Amino acid sequence: MELLHRAPRIAVYPGSFDPVTKGHMDIIQRASKQFDVLIVAVLNNLSKNPLFTVEERKKLLASVTSHLPNVEIDSFRDLLVNYMVYKQAHVIVRGIRSVTDFEYELQLASTNHKLNSDVETIFMMTNPKYSYLSSSVVKEIASFHGDVSDLVPSEVEQALKQKYKNVNLSNVGIDSSK
Repeated sequence: MELLHRAPRIAVYPGSFDPVTKGHMDIIQRASKQFDVLIVAVLNNLSKNPLFTVEERKKLLASVTSHLPNVEIDSFRDLLVNYMVYKQAHVIVRGIRSVTDFEYELQLASTNHKLNSDVETIFMMTNPKYSYLSSSVVKEIASFHGDVSDLVPSEVEQALKQKYKNVNLSNVGIDSSK
């Protein structure tokens, strides 16, 4: 009996991941079970002012996904559909936290499909316990030296502490003399 050779099912989970949260990790772990290869692709968005460099984000992602053998970490600075062709991927994975996310993501998915009809987008609902969680929320809490241990992997928590270690809270309206 001849075995049929099929091309590997490759998906891309794009995002800024500045920083990667437990909500992102939930999507990565679940999506990695659905595809032969899941590429977590850090978008190098020149219009944003990220806390972590692209290389730092890739390093953190590689660390927190090291237990997932079919997950690859990469970055790109092009249209996502062009990157998809380059990687021979046909599925974009997007996490959805709310109806607002869905409306925005539906617009992006429609645009990507218009640009390349071979590319499909799948939406994964985030675990409800992470429905409020965003990288922006994590950065704001961490910038005030708040506890983010339940929000991000431990490696990311340490990296955030390092980034914000020299932030002086007396300059932001906190009276530490009480």
